[in-house]
Amino acid sequence: MRKERAPFLRLPVSHKVLFLTLGACLLLAGGCNRGKAGADGKPAGNAANGQRASATSSMTITTTPVRSEEIVRTVPATGTIYPWQEVIIAAEVGGYRVADVLVDVGTRVAKGQPLVRLSGDMLKADLDSKRAALRSAEAAEINASAALHRGEMVSTSGALSAADLDRLKSEQVAAQARVETARVDVSTSELRARYGTVTAPDSGVITARTVSVGQIAQAGAEMLRMLRQNRVEWRAEVPEAQLARIKVGQSATLLAVDGTTLNGKVRAVAPTVQTSNRTGLVYVDIVGGVARPGMFARGEIASGKGPAMLLPVSSVVMQDGYSYVFVLKDRNVVERRLVQQVGVHGDAMEIASGVAVGEIVAVKGAGFLKDGDTVTVNNAAPAPAAAPSGGAASPAASTLR
Repeated sequence: MRKERAPFLRLPVSHKVLFLTLGACLLLAGGCNRGKAGADGKPAGNAANGQRASATSSMTITTTPVRSEEIVRTVPATGTIYPWQEVIIAAEVGGYRVADVLVDVGTRVAKGQPLVRLSGDMLKADLDSKRAALRSAEAAEINASAALHRGEMVSTSGALSAADLDRLKSEQVAAQARVETARVDVSTSELRARYGTVTAPDSGVITARTVSVGQIAQAGAEMLRMLRQNRVEWRAEVPEAQLARIKVGQSATLLAVDGTTLNGKVRAVAPTVQTSNRTGLVYVDIVGGVARPGMFARGEIASGKGPAMLLPVSSVVMQDGYSYVFVLKDRNVVERRLVQQVGVHGDAMEIASGVAVGEIVAVKGAGFLKDGDTVTVNNAAPAPAAAPSGGAASPAASTLR
């Protein structure tokens, strides 16, 4: 028996024709769209992505021109503070006991001031002995002179031979020589007695003491050390490339480790360069202050005034051990330039070569650039944040309510 389909599943012929017509129109519309998207051989989505990438490929930077200014050029250096001259004080006579030490470390002394006294008993006894020997020699010289005088008086009568007369003359000359020798011995003993008191050869400050009361002094052995005239100097180590800029008489400013600022003046420049670190010594006399020998100090030596090419420090990029800047050329293309640094003055760096005054260099973003990059320049200052209006409450205020 044949089953009949439900009436609601049967479609009229007119409805079937309508559905077929709509499907054909949709297929034609899709084909047209694909033809437009593939006319240039690329998908429409890829073309939009390429345009977006090209719009964002250039980096945004800030720039500044190379400027020329009159500056005070300085040469930075580091070094240690030393005594100008450190005097070693020792006794000039030896074998005598130290009787008294009159100074200690830190004592300020004047030229000729007594510092150490040796026992004077032995020195006085030696001096008395020399004086007695002088009186004996003088008496012998008087006798020899009198004998010669008598011989000369009787020689004319023939009572004295010529040989005896010559002997009397030689004895008189020898007596005079013994007198002179005795006088020199007395002078030596007086000098040794004076050397029994060790005095300061110049004014200054005692910096070291190795002598004690009771020890036997040895001639030439160190007793005291003295900072002559209380003068100190800064021995600055200057790179050999900057050494030619340093001249005698230039001023210097030092900064000690404790923050003390000291002033000085160049006294001398070493004629040689140290091969170990390729630096030369510059001797700077420190004027005033509380500098002490042994202190470490950093400083700058003013080497004169003159025009200089200045750039912001952030515009100089270090690559492979060399300094470069990126100069803005036509069509916003940057060119990498090798430059030679001279020194830093605050936030600016002095450049000796590689750029010219007026050229435009990249500042912010320079560290991310490569030679030939295309950039977008934006030197506008950032807009300040807008203050909230009186009618609009901030989220924090709303929360507090």
